[in-house]
Amino acid sequence: MYKHTNKTVRVQDLGLMDYAAAWDYQTHLFQQVIDQKLSQRELPEDTTPRPDNYLLTCQHPHVYTLGKSGVKNHLLISESTLQALGATYVEINRGGDITYHGPGQLVVYPIFDLDNFFTDIHRYLRLLEEAVILTLHEFGIEAGRLEGLTGVWLEPSNPLRARKICAMGVKASRWVTMHGLAINVHPDLSYFQHIVPCGISDKAVTSLYQEVGDRCPTLETVQRTLIHHIIQLFEATRVDSNRSNPLHLHS
Repeated sequence: MYKHTNKTVRVQDLGLMDYAAAWDYQTHLFQQVIDQKLSQRELPEDTTPRPDNYLLTCQHPHVYTLGKSGVKNHLLISESTLQALGATYVEINRGGDITYHGPGQLVVYPIFDLDNFFTDIHRYLRLLEEAVILTLHEFGIEAGRLEGLTGVWLEPSNPLRARKICAMGVKASRWVTMHGLAINVHPDLSYFQHIVPCGISDKAVTSLYQEVGDRCPTLETVQRTLIHHIIQLFEATRVDSNRSNPLHLHS
């Protein structure tokens, strides 16, 4: 942990962005933070500026992503069916198995230097889950955790009715994080039928819209609420960055 920490979080909405482009961008920020940390190792603690933290939000066109510990056979369709669905498939470097991203799903990528907060990945994951739980509560949905499984669930204590509303998968190096979470606001849930979501075959997937119907908040409302809870839980200071050009984040 630094003697002097930087809890500034630069928040940026990337809009609807191709998965590969968003992955490249967050990888760029991730490596930038790590490189800054490495370059400062020998500098005086009291005078060294600490890396900023970043919180990216977006939606993706239809895509299936497989984590490094995943099983490729958990994608249940052929390449031709993928094309017919207008979806792509990407193998990536986060933890976890296969999941789906698409329009109507809010994706959040924190690139946090945990040396600014706490060096505990378990606590980091639990705080992200808590931010989602608090957000859902504001919209009349009671959610919680399912023991042994990362993410946020509805009716987790009922094995026959437990259903996942938020998936999570992260990567960390030198206490810097990337990847993050995806909360189903109003996506087309039929796309989940073509995978074994997160490698879990006996649990359903749901969305805010499926749970509350026309009372479903807009994705933008969920986004604002979730960001608020993340900033509060991490005791951070929010700075908004230019939406139109990701490179402005570095200026």
